[in-house]
Amino acid sequence: MPRILTGIQPSGTLHIGNYLGAMRPAIDLQEKGNAFYFIADLHALTTVRDPALLRSQVQRVALDFLACGLDPAKACLFVQSDVPAVTELSWILSTVTPMSLLEKCHSYKDKTARGIAADHGLFAYPVLMAADILLYESDLVPVGRDQKQHVEVTRDIAIKMNEQYGGLFKLPTPIIREEVATVPGLDGQKMSKSYKNTIDLFLEEKALLKIIRRMETDSTPVEAPKDPANSSIATLFKHFASERDVAQMEADFRSGGTGYGEFKNRLFEAIWTHFEPMRARRNEMLRDPRYVENVLAAGREKALSVAEKTLQKVRMAVGLQRI
Repeated sequence: MPRILTGIQPSGTLHIGNYLGAMRPAIDLQEKGNAFYFIADLHALTTVRDPALLRSQVQRVALDFLACGLDPAKACLFVQSDVPAVTELSWILSTVTPMSLLEKCHSYKDKTARGIAADHGLFAYPVLMAADILLYESDLVPVGRDQKQHVEVTRDIAIKMNEQYGGLFKLPTPIIREEVATVPGLDGQKMSKSYKNTIDLFLEEKALLKIIRRMETDSTPVEAPKDPANSSIATLFKHFASERDVAQMEADFRSGGTGYGEFKNRLFEAIWTHFEPMRARRNEMLRDPRYVENVLAAGREKALSVAEKTLQKVRMAVGLQRI
């Protein structure tokens, strides 16, 4: 079975973009391979500087991931920093990583252009991501389209290590679900915490309805036909509604006579209904305060066993392991 690895940052409350782009694909894939899923708290340090917030967000991400269907009997869920081998491997990989390779990364350029401080952690982010992937001998890496380049960087680094020290690493393959590669937010841009345009998971009913009603629309009159292809409402609706309901919404868009307020109400109902069983599972887990910690502890032990084998092999190859 292929080994599948993906991570999710605890840099804020998870939102529908995280669910569609990362969580749901990961949950689907736990049935198809040996899945390792981690909460990327080391990566989150590039933006989260409040220690109490970081700790609480790690717990919340784990809780939400489990509520959405991650099965700890099928997938190893762990916290990135619980496996110190990843930071040692990151340093070893950095010794063969050309500066020019990192300078080409779009994510670094985009984030610094938005005013995020250009520190070493942000610049070297792809090397730590490479360590995440290679440490667990991953075959498949589900990522958003914006992270595809980082998997390509991982492959380049692995090739350099293999050329220098022999066949240490397999080359991972990114998996991108094109239909959810870009999930629109409240303003029509990609849904992102950076843009403050997200719809958070597990909002209370009134809060969810309120935020969906904030979605930006154009000034097309109620009676005029509208193009569903240009609507964030219709795009999001496809991910949560039945084919029949999607077809009805698209027909109503094109025929005119229905306002955006009604379409927003339909989107709210679809999202609220979709997450109903997940809210029930989440509430059940909250009644057992040790459940999440127990899952993460078991995941840590499994991840450590795999990581230590890889690191020992690398240490021996580069000369750090004394016989």
